[in-house]
Amino acid sequence: MIDKKNIILAFGNKEFNNSLNEIKGYLSFNLITLDNLKDFNSSESYQGIIIHEDAFEDKNLKDFIENQNVNKIIFYNSKKIENLENTEQLNLPASFDQINKIVVNNIVKKKFKTNSSLKINDYKLDKNLRQLIKNTIYLEVTEKEIELIELLKKKSFIKKKEILSTIWKYSDDADTHTVETHIYRLRKKIKDIFNDDKFIKSSKKGYTI
Repeated sequence: MIDKKNIILAFGNKEFNNSLNEIKGYLSFNLITLDNLKDFNSSESYQGIIIHEDAFEDKNLKDFIENQNVNKIIFYNSKKIENLENTEQLNLPASFDQINKIVVNNIVKKKFKTNSSLKINDYKLDKNLRQLIKNTIYLEVTEKEIELIELLKKKSFIKKKEILSTIWKYSDDADTHTVETHIYRLRKKIKDIFNDDKFIKSSKKGYTI
């Protein structure tokens, strides 16, 4: 179902815009495709911008996009666009599901507080969506896993018993098997999705990220 309140602008060449127009009836947001800035209605309220890499060849359009304080998604064929804030990027060709998901997750659903996301190296932890994100890959995480990631991020190393008492509110003499099990499962999920076995580090001092 299309939410008319969620208006997304799309700037691109005619081929790109025609492709978007063919699927716009199946998207869960209201998409307005534009060939150039002349077609842009400045009184129109919008929540985000989709940009094809070709659009950056127009200096006026490039300046306009860079100055918009909304989330942006860049679709590219050759290489990523560097040094552009508030952006996600998607390599073309892309399926309808990929387009819908990246726009919904990165623009439509981004109605959260500033502290609802956490940057962790190459990852972003989105607490509202309950997702660990790297580039365009998403891992669904539980509330407990979010608490665990946040705690491990805060300290250089933390012992199992402190994790247990902080997250599960157990006493210091409780069995730490619960912590070990959760860390094992989270490590496995991250390894399976991102092929990263170094996200959670461990030593005699404890665990950290």
